[in-house]
Amino acid sequence: MSRIRRAGAAVAVAFGLLMGVIAVPTPASAATGTLALSPSAGPVGTSVTVTGAGFGRKRPGTVMAGTATAAFTTTASGTFRATVIIPATTAPALAVTATTVDAAATAWFAVSQQAPAAPTISSARLRFGVTTPGGATADAELDAVARLAGENPGLVLSYHDFAQSPPIAGLDSVAARGATSILTWEPWRWGGGATQASYSNAQVIAGAYDTYLQQWGASLAAWGKPVYVRYAHEMNGNWYPWSDGVNGNASGSYAAAWRHVHEVVTAAGATNVQWVWSPNVPYAGSTPLASVYPGSAYVDAVALDGYNWGTSQPWSSWVTPQALFADGLAQLRAMAPGKPIIVAETASAEAGGSKATWNADLVAHLAAQPDVTGLVWFHHDKEVDWRIDSTPGSASALASALAARRA
Repeated sequence: MSRIRRAGAAVAVAFGLLMGVIAVPTPASAATGTLALSPSAGPVGTSVTVTGAGFGRKRPGTVMAGTATAAFTTTASGTFRATVIIPATTAPALAVTATTVDAAATAWFAVSQQAPAAPTISSARLRFGVTTPGGATADAELDAVARLAGENPGLVLSYHDFAQSPPIAGLDSVAARGATSILTWEPWRWGGGATQASYSNAQVIAGAYDTYLQQWGASLAAWGKPVYVRYAHEMNGNWYPWSDGVNGNASGSYAAAWRHVHEVVTAAGATNVQWVWSPNVPYAGSTPLASVYPGSAYVDAVALDGYNWGTSQPWSSWVTPQALFADGLAQLRAMAPGKPIIVAETASAEAGGSKATWNADLVAHLAAQPDVTGLVWFHHDKEVDWRIDSTPGSASALASALAARRA
């Protein structure tokens, strides 16, 4: 620093003292965030993807839209993406605000007070279904999916562990929409991992849960309408405690447990239940399907769960719908000839290819097969963003493909 600048600084300090004020350094300015909404207008119940940029790196934060909230964590580049459902409001516009410890940003969502006519359920042979995070009673989520798909889901899949009572409220809610429920019934306690000795197949076979099974059977019988029950799905994998070779389960115990559950529930009067046997698509090292099939007398429909992980994981690669489902469909037809087939869980990642193309190919491929009667989209942002609207192109492609199969 030069003598002149030092002298000038001294004068400035002296002047500040005379005036009773000394300037202090200004703190570093907070990050300036920006938000983009997709869509940025629509009725109450719209699912909105909020994309943020310009925030601090790796910061936890919250998006708020009226009474709706969603948590997020920014990336190393200060970006994030979150989803909120527009709550009930009479205002013509709703502030959507994202906040972290060092930044905040707001964008406005234009609320149309007159909601458009709800899409109807298609009468096409290949039924469109969905599972969403909120489950069977999450009407706002299901309405948002209907707008994305251009039709109301005719199948609504929900998940229930052995700690839950019969979900009659959910059945009523789905039936009120004109749809059919698929109850994924899981013999374990959520969060307990794949080793839960009290939920081994031997325990089920021995009658440890017969009172509980009878309760479900009597309640479903009293409810009276058709309902799918998808008991202990993806049994040919090794990630659930009901699989043979896992949790101390002997070979053949899965099929025996299935038959026992079927017999107890049916004896309670639940003849309105359609039983769905739903393995994962076969993969290298998976349990042979024939060894876990309980027999055609105990199964009303067969199903497959299959996902295109793309390049989202170190072990995964892009796979077309045709390649993903070919082997599993062939095996189901050989084991259970004449049974209707449902793709009970499916979705695609974005990484590694065109999800839009994948969506279109999936619907066209399944619609061309007369024995495939339904597909259920896994509309969750979980391991990756499996949702229909992970990008606008993905949503548009699925809606167009569903419309084509209605033509």
